[in-house]
Order: sequence, then structure tokens, then C-alpha cells
Amino acid sequence: MSTKAKVSGSVVAGFPSPAEQYLEPPLDLNELLVKRPAATYFVRVQGDSMSGAGISDGDLLVVDRSLRPADGDVIIASVDGDFTVKTLRLGNGERGTGNGMRGNGEWGTGKGGGIRLVAANPKYPDIVLKSGQELDYFGMVTACIHQFKKGKRNG
Repeated sequence: MSTKAKVSGSVVAGFPSPAEQYLEPPLDLNELLVKRPAATYFVRVQGDSMSGAGISDGDLLVVDRSLRPADGDVIIASVDGDFTVKTLRLGNGERGTGNGMRGNGEWGTGKGGGIRLVAANPKYPDIVLKSGQELDYFGMVTACIHQFKKGKRNG
């Protein structure tokens, strides 16, 4: 008996499909979501600043430290020691090299237009790095695992 969950095909999120039901091989979430195990970790979300990006309070994020972020990527970072998950916006719109990212994963304010960390909820202001602030990069969010809360409905 397999201890892995099985994928039961796909489901239409509109009208039911007359497609034949079938079972796929067992599903291993590590195999599906973790491309580089030595560089990957999981972190639980606290708060609603990324709700517009589909990241909710209590979700589990899959984070890969080995990936170099580009403009528009969702990242885990520390600003002056405070951890956050936000969308990275680089002033020059390029990949995170030469714009403040140091080889050890740290960021500085850099040159070339500045770095902003943008929330996906209008209740929260952008974090605009100022001279002297320290930004440490801890990885790129590659997946979000969202569990529905018992007794709650989305609607």
C-alpha cells in the first residue's frame, strides 16, 4: 500500500466534464514543489499584506534560496532585521545582480533606481529602501500551499 496521495486526474472549475475518470501515479509534493532540496525551506505566512497575490495568513510558502530574483518576483527578505514576504521591484527592472545584491545573499540600497518591496494589499505601503538600510535576501517564493479553513467559505 502506497503512503503517497494519488492524483485523481483533473477537475473542471466550470461545468462538469464528461471526461473519463482515471488515476495518475502517486503524488509526492516534495518531488512536485522542491527542485533543489538543499536550498529549499518552508515558511508559514502571518498577515494579509500579500492577499492580492493569493498569499493568505496561515499559508505555507515554498522558498528557494538558490534562485536569483528578478523584478516582479515574490521574495522573502529582511529589512533591518524584520522579515517580510513582498514583491521585489528593482528600479532598473533587471535581475538581482549589481543592484545591491551581495554574494552572500545580502542586499544594499545599491545604485540604478533603487529597490522597493511591494505588498499585494492596498492597506500596506511599499517599503522603499533608503540609504543606510540593510536588505538581506533569503529566497524566492516558488509555491504557496493554501488550506481552506474548516467551516469557512470563499465567496
